[in-house]
Amino acid sequence: MSSTSQSFPPSSSNRRFSGLVGVVLGILVTIAGLALAVWLLAGVHLLDLFAMARGGRTTIRVDQPTVVRQIQQLQRLETVRYTMDKIISGEHANPILPQFLAGDKLLLVVHGEVVGGIDLGKIQSGDVAVHGQEISIHLPQAEIFSTTLDNSKTRVYSRETGLFTSPDPNLESDVREEAERQLLQAATQDGILKTADQNAQSTIKSLLNGFGFTQVTIQ
Repeated sequence: MSSTSQSFPPSSSNRRFSGLVGVVLGILVTIAGLALAVWLLAGVHLLDLFAMARGGRTTIRVDQPTVVRQIQQLQRLETVRYTMDKIISGEHANPILPQFLAGDKLLLVVHGEVVGGIDLGKIQSGDVAVHGQEISIHLPQAEIFSTTLDNSKTRVYSRETGLFTSPDPNLESDVREEAERQLLQAATQDGILKTADQNAQSTIKSLLNGFGFTQVTIQ
């Protein structure tokens, strides 16, 4: 007795399932391909950026109005301080009686300071000319900002008052004013304004070099 095998065609439900699996796999493969392409493209751009960061050169361009504003913001640029220690004398004499009877004499030990510099707030647009990486600037004249006495280091060294008179309350103030005048005179004679101008030019040149200018002309 012989046995026979009989095959049955796939059912319609199995065929639909196989087709659905194929579609899903196709979609997944497509998404994976797109993701790989995007990743590779992004990777190339990142490498380009890193290469530019390593070997590229950054150029900062500063225009004329920006330079003027930056310099003006410095306002009173103090570039030199002149100090002096000195003994200043002052006296009030009586035209009739001698000094030991009616005079008033004071010796004042003073420590003073004169500050000089340039008022950069006076710079106007026409004082600055920018041509690429070259710049020329006309600075205001140097000036004295202040002349002051240091009260902590200024003191009365001696005072001599006549037998028939009392100390003049205004004498010390008069001597202090004379001390400030002499201090300013000494600073001016020693060239404080010239030094202030030279120091200001050096400071401004360093500032402009920091802005990226390779050639700086200061007048």
